[in-house]
Amino acid sequence: MGLFDDLSHFLEIRLEEFLRNHPHLELQALEEQIREQEDDTLKLISDLKQQDTRLKAVILETAQEIQLWHTRIAKAKAARRWDLVEPAEARESQLLRQGNQFWGQRQGVQDRLEQSQNLLTQIQQKRQELQKRIMEARATRTTQVPPSSPPTGWNQDWRHQTTPKATDSDPLSQKFRQWELDEELEHLKKGMKP
Repeated sequence: MGLFDDLSHFLEIRLEEFLRNHPHLELQALEEQIREQEDDTLKLISDLKQQDTRLKAVILETAQEIQLWHTRIAKAKAARRWDLVEPAEARESQLLRQGNQFWGQRQGVQDRLEQSQNLLTQIQQKRQELQKRIMEARATRTTQVPPSSPPTGWNQDWRHQTTPKATDSDPLSQKFRQWELDEELEHLKKGMKP
């Protein structure tokens, strides 16, 4: 397990270095993390809503049972069936305790649901802010003026005049470099997943 941990730690360090050197990719990685958090929160909200619905049904069923036993107690008292009154009252008390427990559980689920919905709102706001930053970073990268090349003249080396050289200002080279960096990042990400 130590080798795997060492490799994992090495890959994490390499990924952090790579992202520091390519901040636009770091923003994309953050966006992916936020998207995963949003998906997890949406799933949690869905689960909590299902729990709330189940507890609501159980509470309603328990309330109906309490009502049934309350009626039975009144009926037994009216008929002077004292042998049935006491056990029926015990059953009604037990159902009341259960109902209170279910009510408390539902209250807890509703509190967690409210917190999760607030968290989802915060995550969505962060994601919007991050998308804005990504768009600004892209706009900055595309509007940057490439460095001016020195003027060609009689004192220039003849190779610079006859053979085109891929420079930083070459848009095609920039696209390939970006593509290669994105592929390397994806490769690193896949290597880190267990």
